[in-house]
Amino acid sequence: MENIRDIITNKLMETKREGMEDLLVGLEEIGFWEAPCSTQYHLAKAGGLAEHSLNVAIAADSLEAALLPSTIGVDHNSVIITALLHDVGKCGGFGKPNYIENILKSGKQSASKPYASNKDLLYVDHEIRSITFIEKYIELTEDEEWAILMHNGLYGSFRYQIQGKETPLYLILHSADMWAARVMEKEEEDA
Repeated sequence: MENIRDIITNKLMETKREGMEDLLVGLEEIGFWEAPCSTQYHLAKAGGLAEHSLNVAIAADSLEAALLPSTIGVDHNSVIITALLHDVGKCGGFGKPNYIENILKSGKQSASKPYASNKDLLYVDHEIRSITFIEKYIELTEDEEWAILMHNGLYGSFRYQIQGKETPLYLILHSADMWAARVMEKEEEDA
């Protein structure tokens, strides 16, 4: 079976978006493949961010197939790009990781909260960092940028801006993100 890196790489390359090969090099440079997804909640482990991104893509693919008649006009490549890259900003920026190991006074990594936010990195919402990183390499459409910026919906910093401006792509991404974090990854945690 292919590993997560190979699956994500193949899915991104299948979009044929100009600059994708360079973006994949950039993912390597910022530590995407090793980054945790959160400090203590879903997939707070090395490689958790890549695993979460793939889970979101799987859920988004299913939602797209179930919900979108061809007349709505959401490009499948947009679904894949936003699903796989929506949280890339969680890697951090300026050569600094967003999350660092949470080492206790005992010298061991905390089991209940394995990671902490890096205090040496100025805080910027990860949605903004994601768009900034992606657009160094590939051009996003307005709809893709909006979906990534708003993907946390009422749980994010932009909760007041999204109300009444939901797009089909945003709804797929947000729903898939929530499904991955609250259902798929919860089942893994409980197993």
